Amino acid sequence: MSRRRPATAPNHERWLVSYADFITLLFAFFVVMFASSQADRAKAKRASEAVEAAFDGPRKESPKASPASGMSGRESAPASLEPALKLLAKELEVEIRAGKMQVRMEARGLVVSLSQSAFFPSGEDAVDPSTYGSLEKVASAIRNLPNSIRTEGHTDSIPIHNPRFRSNWDLSAARAIAVMQLMSDRWGIAPGRMAVTGYADTVPLEDNASETGRARNRRVDIVVLNATSELRETPQTSAPKKKE
Repeated sequence: MSRRRPATAPNHERWLVSYADFITLLFAFFVVMFASSQADRAKAKRASEAVEAAFDGPRKESPKASPASGMSGRESAPASLEPALKLLAKELEVEIRAGKMQVRMEARGLVVSLSQSAFFPSGEDAVDPSTYGSLEKVASAIRNLPNSIRTEGHTDSIPIHNPRFRSNWDLSAARAIAVMQLMSDRWGIAPGRMAVTGYADTVPLEDNASETGRARNRRVDIVVLNATSELRETPQTSAPKKKE
């Protein structure tokens, strides 16, 4: 008679082998899927760029503006104005002593005041060419600053009305524009940094009751805005809404 083999106890851990094989296959599957998705993403990007180039032309990187380029201060942090104040006070010493110009620091920034009697004929908006040297000193001191610039025209309270100017508003604005154009066209300050305002007689420095006060009020101010004023006065624009 043949002997019976003793019954072996069942192995309850055989499932671990199958489980390990399953985990290995699952890991390999996700590795392959991840690699495929990365490749697809790169292909999709290249395809998108090719289609965009076909319709709009190749995309070009816009050059970054530097303060030395004279670009708008909106692309760079506004600079401190104390060095420019000290430089102008020194460079314009003769003009300041003669009463032709004033240089001061206000809460909004650096202000250079041009007296009308020195820079403009009475009732006109053409800058006297003999004053170009003084204006060039101002332009040289502020050209490389990234800060925004305002040219502001002011008159006295005596009304003007002639074939060219209907009111003091027109005259003050025209003088501010004339100074702005000189700064831009002759000395290379970027127009994007500048804005003009005509105040007529609404912002006097002194009482218009005296001739001395009226003479001080007739002026054009070149204002270099500081960081606080720049943030407050920069217009906030939003992207145009797409039509449905």
